[in-house]
Amino acid sequence: MVSSVLPGWRAQRRKSGGPAHPFCAGRGRPRPLRLRAVSRQTAMGEGRRRNSRPAAGRQGVKTILRMPLWASALAATLIVQTVSSFASLVVPLLGPPLMARAGLPPESIGLVSAMTSVGICWSLACGGPMLGHHGPVRTLQIGLACMVAGLFVLSQPLGLLGLLGALAIGFGLGPNTPAGSQILIRTAPPRHRTLIFSIKQAGVPLGGALAGLVVAPLVLRHGLPATLGVVIGVILLTILLVQPFRRRLDEDRGTGHPGWARALVSPAAMLGSVGVLRAHPSLPMLTALGASFSMMQSCLTAFTATYAVTRHGASLAEAGLIVALMQGASMVGRIVMGWVADRTGHAMRLLVLQAGASALAVGLLVVAGGHGAWALYGCAALAGLTAIGWNGVHIAELARVAPLHQVSDVTSAASLFGFIGSIFGPLLFTLVVHWSGSYGLAFLLMAAQLAAFGLVSAAFLWRGAGRRAGGGAG
Repeated sequence: MVSSVLPGWRAQRRKSGGPAHPFCAGRGRPRPLRLRAVSRQTAMGEGRRRNSRPAAGRQGVKTILRMPLWASALAATLIVQTVSSFASLVVPLLGPPLMARAGLPPESIGLVSAMTSVGICWSLACGGPMLGHHGPVRTLQIGLACMVAGLFVLSQPLGLLGLLGALAIGFGLGPNTPAGSQILIRTAPPRHRTLIFSIKQAGVPLGGALAGLVVAPLVLRHGLPATLGVVIGVILLTILLVQPFRRRLDEDRGTGHPGWARALVSPAAMLGSVGVLRAHPSLPMLTALGASFSMMQSCLTAFTATYAVTRHGASLAEAGLIVALMQGASMVGRIVMGWVADRTGHAMRLLVLQAGASALAVGLLVVAGGHGAWALYGCAALAGLTAIGWNGVHIAELARVAPLHQVSDVTSAASLFGFIGSIFGPLLFTLVVHWSGSYGLAFLLMAAQLAAFGLVSAAFLWRGAGRRAGGGAG
């Protein structure tokens, strides 16, 4: 056994005059300590192979450790992104019965949405030190745990105090973009980076589609408490599923943010999170373009179903199919746009072109959507492909231009402004509809603002290219 572990051992011992076997007497003096150590290691290995099999958990960890690092990173972030999106959309889908269980009127779902938005903004503005202290995977797990607590509190008969649950849900949603970006920017191969970011962001519409397919049948068959229990169980299972990834992806955790808890309530931390956007000249323009896209996307998501029913006479089932088709097209769009950005190497140019294409697609939805059901379905899919398929390319470009040690801070700050845009977009849309009585006009105005930001971004790119050309000539 020892000779098989140490090839050539017999020949060397015979040449030196020692015994042919370590346990045979001879003229040479054996090295008992070394031989006993080798024998013990070999025997332990043989014993393990003969008498035991790895436990299922250990085998799963070994499988994860054998995956390429970028694959582990994508798997962990995509799982969390999908489950977070799924859980967050459960609340509006279960609005009336959930509000009744909480002891609130049905219209209080608007307050729940507002408090969730406040929680997301709070996490994005003040959660950077927590991310730096715990590492991205642990921070994602903390976010999922906050969502579990929020769903439990929101479902209890606590009246307005139950809105604290919505705040916790929003806070739990916040870390997905900065933590996921920090993981992927360090692990994704540069030539496939934008595609990998886009696949991760495809988890948002995927989670929404799963919620739409699963939640309503669960409530009808098993009731609200059982449905909430299933959702909470899925989130807890996800926390356990991503734990094995932490060994490889949280290597830079605990680098020294002992005051991370105080930073969560610090105005200075909030202001500092915005100031990081000065780290690169293109970050302010990228952030503004992302906020413009967010305004357009939030209006499409919030009002397309109502527009289809009130303007085109669609049934609720048909409106749901239109929204599902739009979300499915957006999932395809995110992946395709990520692939195109990697192939061309010009993500910012692609975003500028996508802004113009999105404006045209929304205009087509308004103008041509009335020419039959298939025209409405096709225009909605085109709008989803372009106007909702931008997010992965945008986040990947933010992460690319940001300094490596500030990737999570930059994506947090840009996402904060994007989320503010997603709040004010529907508010402005509602005011336009109230003033004019026209959903079409409101959609066209949102498309116009996106086209305008696209033109400004194109001018920024052109001016930057001119400066580089002038510097090279000089």
